[in-house]
Amino acid sequence: MRMEAHIHGTVLLRPGTTTAQIEEALRPWLEYIDEDNMADAKSVHPDEPGLVFDRRRRVLEVCWTGDVGRSFHQTVAGALAALSPYSEEAAAFEVSYYLEDGKDEFSLVFVGPTQDAIFEAQRGLMIEDVRSLLSRQFSDPEIAQVVALVNQLFERNVKSGTTITQTSTSPSEPMPMPAGRKHLH
Repeated sequence: MRMEAHIHGTVLLRPGTTTAQIEEALRPWLEYIDEDNMADAKSVHPDEPGLVFDRRRRVLEVCWTGDVGRSFHQTVAGALAALSPYSEEAAAFEVSYYLEDGKDEFSLVFVGPTQDAIFEAQRGLMIEDVRSLLSRQFSDPEIAQVVALVNQLFERNVKSGTTITQTSTSPSEPMPMPAGRKHLH
């Protein structure tokens, strides 16, 4: 089944990282879309820049959409994870799938210099999401109670040696989006 996929995210890279190193990390993705390099990896939407490495700022910015098949998710997750040795700090890439039947799926792929950095990025994003969701209905003190509980859960996982990537539902696996909601950046 063919579908449209959109990948969006930005990662700060270590000093000295080259375009060749980034392209080698992203090679599975580039091969999947039958392109030789990032410059040729154009988005199907002309207003999206695609995959852009700003050497001066040491930033890889991704805003790319393309037609893909079901096997693309493993390919792009692996390619993005291969950027980890070149990353200066942890970052999340949003991967959205727009299926022909009108259902959409969404996942996050984290990149980071260490598992601890990725874990902290996951925690930070979870807390940001919880705060945003709860702020529609609850006061700051009530939100703080839930955030404290989320922090306790993360700490419990750290103490038990279990990270989110070791649990049965990985954050990089696509999940259905709630009905009637489009994920836009």
